[in-house]
Order: sequence, then structure tokens, then C-alpha cells
Amino acid sequence: MTHSRFDEITRDELSRASSRKWSLHPGTIGAWVAEMDFGTAPAVSAALHRAVNAGELGYLAPTTTRLMAEATADWLRQDSGWVVPPENIHPVSDVMSAFDVTVRRFSPDGSGVIVPTPSYMPFLSFTPTLGRKIFEVPGHTVDGRWSHDLAGIDRAFHAGARTLVLCNPHNPTGVALTLAELEAIADVVERHNGRVFADEIHAPLRYGNTPHIPYASISRETARHTITATSASKAWNLPGLKTAQFITSNPADEEVYQVYGFSVVHGASTPGVIAATAAYADGRDWLAEVITYLDGNRTALRDLLDEHLPEVRYSLPDATYIAWLDCSALGLEGSIADFFRTEAGVTLTDGALCGTGYANHARLIFAMPRPLLEQAVRQMAVAVHRLKVTL
Repeated sequence: MTHSRFDEITRDELSRASSRKWSLHPGTIGAWVAEMDFGTAPAVSAALHRAVNAGELGYLAPTTTRLMAEATADWLRQDSGWVVPPENIHPVSDVMSAFDVTVRRFSPDGSGVIVPTPSYMPFLSFTPTLGRKIFEVPGHTVDGRWSHDLAGIDRAFHAGARTLVLCNPHNPTGVALTLAELEAIADVVERHNGRVFADEIHAPLRYGNTPHIPYASISRETARHTITATSASKAWNLPGLKTAQFITSNPADEEVYQVYGFSVVHGASTPGVIAATAAYADGRDWLAEVITYLDGNRTALRDLLDEHLPEVRYSLPDATYIAWLDCSALGLEGSIADFFRTEAGVTLTDGALCGTGYANHARLIFAMPRPLLEQAVRQMAVAVHRLKVTL
């Protein structure tokens, strides 16, 4: 692999930065929260500097919102072929705020929410605070590829759920759903007159020729029953700026949004909206460089695990910078993440937080300098070997 400037970023630099990823568990390699260690695009930095110098730190202006909506619409059209009117794209603080308003305002009171697992952790922890029952539906893994359990989703709708969380590309497995898979899901949703919350935040982070197919774009029916949320925060590394996009795809939903949307629009920050606009409009070259580097990391991780921890199963993700590690064969007792944090000095996400039955898994974020990724896997392997020697 060729040398990259991202290789030069050191652990000391990352530890000194104001980063939750590197400060929550000092002294460990931070591989647990989904953000990158590569800064952001120069176009984004320049836009933020201009905004600060100009004093553009007040309440969100209509012109600023319109520019973001137009940039988002252009990005969606160029990246995936989805044509969305800019007036259907609204700023919100983050994807979970979009989920909040979707469940509260676009689904029947008291109805349940289907969360396919493994899942992004807050969908499981936050949903009960909305007064809604969670229907966990574990997926299937065949030949290393995760997929939805359509029969399980069908049963959950029968049991009283009305909203399906559809994370595509999928966090944590990194699967990018095919058109056939999306159409099969849509058939189930339509049979039950259900709703879909489509979390497509990781869509820009795809490898090779993997396409992103926005769920709401595939038919008139999916446009009718879907709310989509996306953001520049993952692909351009902007989570602290608190801006995402809430997208409606039919007139009825847009009408509801106009009544209730203020609560979430008010949470979006002016600098965040400016940054998102710059990312979508002018951040493509930087993103391409980052994806090339991440592609090297995802394959390097496979090779490192094959060499040092062959018991750990890992399938190359189609998208995202997330590795879903099946550590069942290690035979460890208790939390996988706790073991690697305390014994190897590597902080991962506990698989148990991603759904029932995943305690023998862990989520690893590989969006870090490659030398640190190599160090992380070697430290994990040493910890496992040390444990085996003592048994």
C-alpha cells in the first residue's frame, strides 16, 4: 500500500485533541465511536473560517437553510440519482432527532418500532424513552453477508409495530442493500401499511462500485411511507457541529413536517449547516481521498486479523468504516469490549449494546491512521495469547 499523509497522524496528537473518542478511556486506542481521525475537508474548514470571521453565528437564516437544501439535493442527484426537491430537505440537529420526530409525529400513538439487529445502539436505547415498544428482529448471516429477516419483520408488524428502522448502508455490518433486498422489504411494509425511517447517513462512504439506492426512491409506495435522514457528519467528519437532513418524499408528510418541524430545525446549528453545504458542494475530492485510504484500512484489517487473530470472523463491509467482529471462537467470558479495553488497551463497542444475542461480538471503527490500526490488532492478539497461556 502506498504511503498516505493520514499515516503521519500520531496517537499523541489524537489524544491531545478535544475528542470524546480519544478522551473517554485515556491510554487506550480509540476504536469505538463512529468518527474519523482525519480532520475534515479543506472546503469545509474554509467555509467555517469565513463564517466565524464574518460573525455568522446567530440563529439559522432562511438563505443558509436554502443553500444547504440545494447542495444536499445536488449531492443526492449526482451520487445516487435520487431527485429530491430542495424544499423537501430540512435541517435538523442529527439523525436521532429526525428519528424522534418521525416516531412521535409520523406513526400512530403507542405503536411499536422494529429494529433489525445488530443495530446502531441508540435505536435500542432511545426508543423506549419515546414510550414505544421495541421489536428486535435479528438478521441472518449467510456466507459472511448479513441480511434482514423478512419473516421476522412481518411478524413484528403483525404484533403491533408500525415503523421499521432501515439503516442503509447498515451499521454495524457495513452491508449496502441491493435493489432486490429493498424491494422485498418494501413488500412487507406495504402489506401492513407501515412506515419506514430510512437512516442513510453512511451512504457517501462506499467502496469500489457499490451503489447506494435510497429506499424512498425505488417506488411510489416507498416514497409514500418513508422519512429519510442523512448527514454530512460521517463522511466529512462533522458530528460535533450538529446538523443533519430530514427529507420528506410525499406531500402529506411535508404538510405534517411544516406543523411540527420547528422543534428539530431549531436544534440545527448555523455553523453546522454552513459546513454541510460546503461538504456536499465542494468536498468530493477530499472524500475520494479518504475513501481510498479507508478501503486500504478495511482490507488491512482483514489481513491483520487473518495473521494475528484468525479466530475472529470479519466480513469486508460494502460501506462505512465500521468492522463487525464475531469473536465467538475466542471463547471469552463476559464483555468482549471490556476484555480488549482492559487487557489490550483498545476501546471497542460492546456487541451486547447492538442487540440481544450479540455479546460475543464487538464493533471496531477503522477510520484511524493505519499504523494505529496495526498496533490495535497486535495488542488485541497479544492479550488473547496471554489469556490462553494462563488457562
